[in-house]
Amino acid sequence: MIVVNELRKQFGQLVAAEDVSFTAKAGQIFGLLGPNGAGKSTTINCIAGLLTPTSGTVSVKGHDVVSDPLGARRTLGVVPQELALYEDLSARENLRFWGGAYGLRGQQLEERVNTVLSQIGLQDRAGDKPENYSGGMKRRLNFGCGIVHQPDVLLLDEPTVGVDPQSRERLLERVRDQVARGACVLYTTHYMEEAEALCDQLVIMDHGKIIASGTMDELREMMGERDVLRVSGRFDGQAVRKAFDGMAGVEVLQVDADVVQLSAETATRRLPELLGALAESGADIQETTLARPNLESLFLLLTGKALRE
Repeated sequence: MIVVNELRKQFGQLVAAEDVSFTAKAGQIFGLLGPNGAGKSTTINCIAGLLTPTSGTVSVKGHDVVSDPLGARRTLGVVPQELALYEDLSARENLRFWGGAYGLRGQQLEERVNTVLSQIGLQDRAGDKPENYSGGMKRRLNFGCGIVHQPDVLLLDEPTVGVDPQSRERLLERVRDQVARGACVLYTTHYMEEAEALCDQLVIMDHGKIIASGTMDELREMMGERDVLRVSGRFDGQAVRKAFDGMAGVEVLQVDADVVQLSAETATRRLPELLGALAESGADIQETTLARPNLESLFLLLTGKALRE
């Protein structure tokens, strides 16, 4: 559904995306992750036809986004991070507008509008304007506008940012609905638990390049026979890093004033050694958790930073 081949996008001297290649398939949620400035938005904008690649190719359902932009856009639904709603139109009128923009007319348009209003839980507020909605309701309507025409390819850029738990769960269910009907979903998020729970395939970008890709299990294998030790308490970052400097098989993933995360080979057998090193650094240890690697710890290991940095 989406084929990106050796994509490069340059703005003057700044290379925002370089040699980016991946394929996202129908019936699949494809996660595109990376810290701020990693090149995710540039890549998405090239797929959506909002930016022209400097080199390389991008196709959506067989349509090249440069040579056949209208063909590519007809298959696309886009849910941007910034709300794309008309505040002076009601929810129903917003959905009618976006459905009409994609060629829906008459009874077909009305049926889709009613279906989407029910899916996003706004049928009782269909006549209200977004200016009277909560943040979560606006996010749900923003999502509805992106799926009203039943696109084959759906680009979701932070669709659940800043929403309440109830709205988040409803939106995630709607994302799963799109995949169940055979759509290809490209998903970006700053919420690691979302990406880990939802995505069939993952790509991690940093500094404009892909640094890792695969399923969650394949990405875990990159860490080898390691566990992640998370310790909460009070820490001196410089002293902690010095305590583990040169210790074989141990990598410091995160050091904050109140939490430390370590990646360690055979950590279960080395707990006394690891906790002893922390104690010698002057740490006040309050709680420890040992777990197998998750997406957050892998991300820290690969990029050296949290996703929101």
